[in-house]
Amino acid sequence: VQLQASGGGLVQAGGCLRLSCAASGSLFSFWDMNWYRQAPGKQRELVATSTRDGDARYADSVKGRFTISRSSAKNTIYLQMNNLKPEDTAVYLCYGRFGVNHNWGQGTKVTVSS
Repeated sequence: VQLQASGGGLVQAGGCLRLSCAASGSLFSFWDMNWYRQAPGKQRELVATSTRDGDARYADSVKGRFTISRSSAKNTIYLQMNNLKPEDTAVYLCYGRFGVNHNWGQGTKVTVSS
């Protein structure tokens, strides 16, 4: 599965964005999918996970503000980000895993101005 992320941009604090990560290839529904982010000078951080069983998990820093979802029909995962804060500024990357197979998509940059 190849991954292509999109949807980043510049937004004011309190605003919202929706990121998309489109997957090419088969068996997408069997993959656990994740959104990570990496801010300048910081370690990569796991933001949200959508498991193949339908569970969603979030980092404490984004709970209640971000929602991960997936569309098997479109082979796409989404990250709806509401009430964005300047500390959410980062490059967001999608990552998929199925057994020993895993892949990163390229990042999409999110900048939140105060």
